[in-house]
Amino acid sequence: MKNTQLDMKRLAAMDAAQATRLLHRVREETLAGRTPPIAPRPVIDASWQRMARIGLDPDQGTSSALLRREELERRRRSTLLSEVMETLSGGLAGIADASLQIMVVTDEQGRVLWREGNLAVMRQANGICLEEGAAWTEHTAGTNAVGTALAMGRAVQVHSAEHYVQALHNWTCAAAPVRDPRDQRLLGILDVSGPASSFHPAMLALVGSVARLAEAEMRERHRRSVERLRAVAAPILCRVGGRAVAVDAHGWTAAVTGLAPVDRIALPKSFRAGRAWLPSLGMCAVEPLPGGWLLRVEEEPPPAEAGPGAGGRVVLDLSRPRRWTVDVSGPAGSWQQELSPRHAELLYVLALHRDGRTAAELAQDVFGDRTRTVTVRAEMSRVRRNLASVLAHRPYRFREEVEVTVLRPDRPADLLPHSTAPAVRAARTEAAT
Repeated sequence: MKNTQLDMKRLAAMDAAQATRLLHRVREETLAGRTPPIAPRPVIDASWQRMARIGLDPDQGTSSALLRREELERRRRSTLLSEVMETLSGGLAGIADASLQIMVVTDEQGRVLWREGNLAVMRQANGICLEEGAAWTEHTAGTNAVGTALAMGRAVQVHSAEHYVQALHNWTCAAAPVRDPRDQRLLGILDVSGPASSFHPAMLALVGSVARLAEAEMRERHRRSVERLRAVAAPILCRVGGRAVAVDAHGWTAAVTGLAPVDRIALPKSFRAGRAWLPSLGMCAVEPLPGGWLLRVEEEPPPAEAGPGAGGRVVLDLSRPRRWTVDVSGPAGSWQQELSPRHAELLYVLALHRDGRTAAELAQDVFGDRTRTVTVRAEMSRVRRNLASVLAHRPYRFREEVEVTVLRPDRPADLLPHSTAPAVRAARTEAAT
């Protein structure tokens, strides 16, 4: 099996005892710096490397200080996940119980908010602190499905000795992120965990499907709320002179007059009634509506409030492992926008190349394939929808008059850890040497 790589289907086809012995040997050899008989899966190898860099002890326990009951209840009430718990539970809790496993739902910080499933397994889970209020990030519990899914931003399955901490070698787990469909913000992690003997490679697909089902339910709830806002806003917009748009609290458009319709308008985090400069509209008068805002575009803003197109500063913050933002400031004020993983990659490449990149060059930088220009143009169109004041095209670039600052993580390897983009990998390597 030399020069090959592990995969879940291969493990499932092996005798359980043989698979366990193989995983233990792969882990032992890899952590000792020797060449294992078979390579660990890339997602596991990358996580083990992160654990080694932060100095996590593989022989430590997985205990953590539990949230106080009132704080646990506050987090449950404040998360959108509470609205879809019936869907999550109905899709997985019964299956988890029948297969001698438990379903776990965490918040975006990896804190366990709910768990359901087999009572005997729940008692076993208490022994590894997999209980309500516990923290299950990689920094706390090493490589595990919840923590690694948080770190990578995608679904992950971890089995037996693939766990970095030895105390978890008798467990198997599969987890998937759940995101708010309105803004793609991470809400938390859906996980199924149980004894290693309950392992099945199909569990990852099942967990991912239930997570997508919950997101679809949230999307439908949001659609209905926008329809309610539209019913309120439509007669108001009929009486408004000039350009105006009604949006919900997340910037999704409910109704518009005098403007080309768009799906969404980027709103600052601290948004209130009054006057505000928005990157896609300019200076606006902001009035509250039930469930949203009425934005009246000011036709002739004073010169000092014309927006940052004539200059300004951009701060691209990539210092955190899972949340990336761009801050834009100029004469009219400042605003911040969270970035998707792909948009963070594109803006980072443009920050490296101030003279600009063609669509083919960006395709090579991000995908390693110069022919994927259609995908690049579509993504850049979405990026420029909110950043047109600081981004130019032909070629794609930050405008010359804009000052650009990139905030990087302390460790080069933590730069956009999810990314496989050639330009990002090269930057990590160069910064590490």
